Amino acid sequence: MKDTRHSVNDDITRWVRKAMHPDVLLWIFPLLLLVANVALAFTEPTHWLSKTIDIVLPYGVFLLLSASSVKVGRSVLWCLPLMIYAAFQIVLLFLYGESIIAIDMFLNVFTTSVSEATELLANLVTAIATVCLIYIPPIVFGIIFTVRKQRASARAIRVARYTAGSAIVIGGVMMMVAAVVVPRYDPAREVFPLNVVCNMFKAIHRAIATADYPQTSANFDYRATATRPDSLPEVYVLVVGETSRADNWQLGGYERPTNPRLSQVEGLVFYKKAVSESNTTHKAVPLLLSPVSAATFADSIYTTRCITDIFGKVGYNTAFLSNQQHNRSFIDHFSWQADTTIFLCDDGQIHYDDELLPRAYSFIKRHSTGKILVVLHTYGSHFKYSERYRDKYAKFTPDRTDAAELRNRDKLINAYDNTIVSIDAMLADIVEHLSALDCPAAMVYVSDHGEDIFDDERERFLHSSPTPTYYQIHVPMLIWMSPAYRAGYPSHYAAAVAHRDCDVATSESLFETMLSIAGITSPRACPSLALTDSSYTFAGRYYLNDYNERVPLRRSGLRQSDFDTFKAHGIAIQ
Repeated sequence: MKDTRHSVNDDITRWVRKAMHPDVLLWIFPLLLLVANVALAFTEPTHWLSKTIDIVLPYGVFLLLSASSVKVGRSVLWCLPLMIYAAFQIVLLFLYGESIIAIDMFLNVFTTSVSEATELLANLVTAIATVCLIYIPPIVFGIIFTVRKQRASARAIRVARYTAGSAIVIGGVMMMVAAVVVPRYDPAREVFPLNVVCNMFKAIHRAIATADYPQTSANFDYRATATRPDSLPEVYVLVVGETSRADNWQLGGYERPTNPRLSQVEGLVFYKKAVSESNTTHKAVPLLLSPVSAATFADSIYTTRCITDIFGKVGYNTAFLSNQQHNRSFIDHFSWQADTTIFLCDDGQIHYDDELLPRAYSFIKRHSTGKILVVLHTYGSHFKYSERYRDKYAKFTPDRTDAAELRNRDKLINAYDNTIVSIDAMLADIVEHLSALDCPAAMVYVSDHGEDIFDDERERFLHSSPTPTYYQIHVPMLIWMSPAYRAGYPSHYAAAVAHRDCDVATSESLFETMLSIAGITSPRACPSLALTDSSYTFAGRYYLNDYNERVPLRRSGLRQSDFDTFKAHGIAIQ
């Protein structure tokens, strides 16, 4: 019996020693790096040849790197950046179910607040544990083999290099074939991790260009003209919502009473067919606050100034009040173009959106004899939803959960709907305040983008994914005009009402609508895009993709289920 135990122990010891040999790591490590490529082959709607290249060619490269030296442990450690890319990609697939690490994903890392990032990471425990399980062991073995100076056998290195070279040659030939037979095939967009490396450098270039915005936009001039007398006080409030989706607004036909106050307001027009051209804040908000659209974003965003600039140049007192933190994006640069700029969350605390109102009312009171534009940038319906509203707005319960999982969808929807109730109250308060003023006044609300909340079989959650969904880009938009405004400018109100059932591209129409409401003209403006102009013409359905290209929604990454949902809501997609 004693001899048998020794025999078993000896066998286990020999097996462990064999498994811990550098030759094993030499072959296993490239396969671990390839996990992300294999996953992308299942998730991406690309040509089969592209999928095959994305496995064969990277495998050859990974194996060649692993076999670059007999000191395999050191080779593995030198590949740490590749492990980070692969881990990031796997986490992204856990989160969104598809797509490579996009340029905007890198930019989001730099423009997302610490608190928001913490809330997100707390719901990615499974994904983080998975990548740790995959990539921590090769790092540990790499360190062990390096410290012990263990080397792979010459034969294993020779075979690995031959195999790697063969895979690279085969992948290269397939790539040449793909360039002929696959429409718009581009290795820099199709082969992982080459595409991610290219995206990272593009993100760095954009970040630098954004930082240079004050210089590149310094000479921009709207050459604007005010068509109304300076002596006439006017007050306009533009509320930029966050992460609000049209489907959960009672005003848009939602079965729940999420707009109990706004639904009773006179002079309010809700646009049911408003669609955003971006699903990420750092693009969507600048698109709303300038005449830049998906068509002109790449060429114009670095030189064009904000809506507060054009209003300020014609004599308006302007304020940009935000319930967010400065984050080094265009939103920061735009905000500084107002006379008064306040970011509530720069103090590191969580604030409710309605805390913006006392600041707005105070600003309006200080400049009550002049013309006023106040831009309010809310935090809206960002996850965690239950932290975005006061207890008195908890109309739908149960609404408390810390786990963003499919099994908790009912609670998540309840909490999300409560954020809409809170927004409803805030906007209704603004309406009441402006109604009491003895001058023409108007309020416009539009959300930058929407949100996924486990709505279909894809089980997607949040927004800013590399490819959009219906729920991320169908957004609420409304215009309210005071009795004094409707009496003074009846044609604008009549046009707003006449176009309530029209298709709207928010990035195309919001800026132009604000100028129209205020009676401001500019050579850079296009009045026919304003919902308050009788000549309103729909600009079409487009999307600003990750490469800052304007593409038809049919090429945006939307799936057939998204188009079916658009159709069900009466929104035609060409």
